[in-house]
Amino acid sequence: MRRTGTNLPKVGQYNRAVVLDQIQLADGISRIEIAQLTGLTPQTVSGIVRRLIDEGIVREDGAGASNGGKPRTRLRVNAGAGLAIGVHFDPYELSCVVVDLLGQPLVTVQRPTPAQAGPEEITEAVARLVDEVLTAAGVQRDQVLGLGLATPGPIDQSLGILVDPPQLPGWSRVPIKEMLAGATGLPVTLDNDATAAAIGERWAGAGRGVADFAYFFFGAGIGGGLILGHQVYRGGSMNAAEFGHTSVRPDGPHCYCGNVGCLESLINPPALEAEARRRLAAGDHAGTTLVAPDHHAIRLAAAAGDPLAAAVIDEAAGWLATAVVNVVNIVDVDLVVLGGHGIRHVEERFRGAVQQALATRPLARRIRTVQVELSPLGPDAAVVGAAALVLHMTYSPQVSELLSL
Repeated sequence: MRRTGTNLPKVGQYNRAVVLDQIQLADGISRIEIAQLTGLTPQTVSGIVRRLIDEGIVREDGAGASNGGKPRTRLRVNAGAGLAIGVHFDPYELSCVVVDLLGQPLVTVQRPTPAQAGPEEITEAVARLVDEVLTAAGVQRDQVLGLGLATPGPIDQSLGILVDPPQLPGWSRVPIKEMLAGATGLPVTLDNDATAAAIGERWAGAGRGVADFAYFFFGAGIGGGLILGHQVYRGGSMNAAEFGHTSVRPDGPHCYCGNVGCLESLINPPALEAEARRRLAAGDHAGTTLVAPDHHAIRLAAAAGDPLAAAVIDEAAGWLATAVVNVVNIVDVDLVVLGGHGIRHVEERFRGAVQQALATRPLARRIRTVQVELSPLGPDAAVVGAAALVLHMTYSPQVSELLSL
């Protein structure tokens, strides 16, 4: 495959996105600092900033400290200049949010996903949720840049379809992007929920300004996202970072993906429930309050110090730590972020296990220790990330657009 060059309009658009990216990340930066950080000339930066101010996307906000000369005017993103809607379609829950240009939620609504719902029913439910959040936020539809949809994978990005997601039986090659655009009247950006959550972290969470990080998403399954060189890494089929389907136990259970001993098959909600039942059946009752455990009860009990529940969670955290070490050894990231509703109440147990593993096991541990952070977006990581898909595609510098294949 031959890589071609680009044309001047694309360079201009890319430079504009680079400047806006610096302003968004810094939340208070001067023109000369942007030039120093980006390598662009002060004249180029000034011209781009002038146009961003004229468009209402950027505002001048007072002067910073002086180094002996004229005080430098600080630039900030005008948060209200762009709004986006995010939808997270999970087998258990539908979530919808409106965010501003800084990725801050204005209104969030969650509803249980209708049981055994097909594509048409889900599309109608999402359209109702969009209407609800727009009304609650007092936002007109024409103020919205677009709608980001985060769903379980795999996804065919080129066609905007879900391709037989294992968590959604009966959903075979569903053109969800086209269906949702028709139902809502909004342009739709589609991605898997873990990648969307990683983009949300990059836009408004723990990954702000971090060049290289890995995101582990805990939902109905275990997903992942990779940001490398400030760019989302998607891979050849646009479905990279399936961390949940890395083998961490050679003698483990068979996974629906065809692999053996996958991380997901060991630590997803059904696996936690099965392990708790196994321990109970084996007579491991000492001090436990669990009787008929579901994954919510297991996490709550572990947080409260229940010995059986804590043992189940700690074993799961150990399998996660092995997968994280493998990812760090392969892609050499600076940061690992853990998020999603699937680790609610036991976040610190998972983080502790991963921190311990990263301090003792990666090959490069004597050069630097990889940081581990819990997502500040918490259980809303995927739905905020879905909205961030729209902001990211609209405003962030995309090398894939600059360099055409």
